[in-house]
Amino acid sequence: MSESIRREIVIPQPRERVWHALTDSSALAEWMFPNDFEPRVGHQFTFHVPPNPKVNFEGLDVRGEVIECKPPSTLAFSWSAGGAVENTRVSYRLEPDGGGTRLFFEHSGFDLFHPFGKQAFKGAEFGWTKMLEQLGAVVARRAADKK
Repeated sequence: MSESIRREIVIPQPRERVWHALTDSSALAEWMFPNDFEPRVGHQFTFHVPPNPKVNFEGLDVRGEVIECKPPSTLAFSWSAGGAVENTRVSYRLEPDGGGTRLFFEHSGFDLFHPFGKQAFKGAEFGWTKMLEQLGAVVARRAADKK
């Protein structure tokens, strides 16, 4: 059985600013993880998830490949972190919403039958909730810095 994480959020900034935070390596590092991401179909990249000794987490590398990139509206990439999270897919769709942006997020393809599948899914749900909150804050801060 495959499971997905879906979120819909509104960020009170223009689509181009949200797109930049999703596709610029330094902006991604602010709300996600250090990386070598490039918004180019076929580009293979790595996110370096740091260790968290408080919860006995040793850190890991997430590998991915850009599958779809249509600025400033659609971005999708594969997401493989080993074990229970292999060949999943992360996608973003951005739509104008008044003066802001409505972001549709999905991380799909979790294998809940894998021995650690449910645990990986719950961890990803927690992580994405936190990161998507940080995304909004990063977009707002970077917009304020440009004023």
